[in-house]
Amino acid sequence: MYFDDRSPTVADGSGRGGFFVYLTKNELEIMDVLWEQGRPLSRGELLSLPTEKTWMDSSIHILLNSLLRKGAIREAGYAKCGKTSGRVYEAALTCSEYHVSTLDATRVQPSLPELLSAYLRARSIPEEDRAQAVELLK
Repeated sequence: MYFDDRSPTVADGSGRGGFFVYLTKNELEIMDVLWEQGRPLSRGELLSLPTEKTWMDSSIHILLNSLLRKGAIREAGYAKCGKTSGRVYEAALTCSEYHVSTLDATRVQPSLPELLSAYLRARSIPEEDRAQAVELLK
């Protein structure tokens, strides 16, 4: 089951125990900043950090609310911003968890060997990472 507000999200009901979080390009840009910084950020910090963004500053409120509704971020308290206090946000899932969640986007699921083979063909994987992957599979 997907909630359809033009952004499918949450539990799939397939019995696989998975979930699917669809994030737009603009939402992913915000998530990338949160993942890169590794700490909760205020709206002002998200706007002021030097990042390549395709969204307008005036849309930050809409984007943050959408990410909150989808469960991709969560409130992590408040921080002093000038003379006022503002909410700070943190990623509710890791970058790896997000990428794994996108595997549930289709009804046809690749086998693990197919998936790993395709990934290894598409990327240049350092030998150390390959060795760790082999150890995980043992």
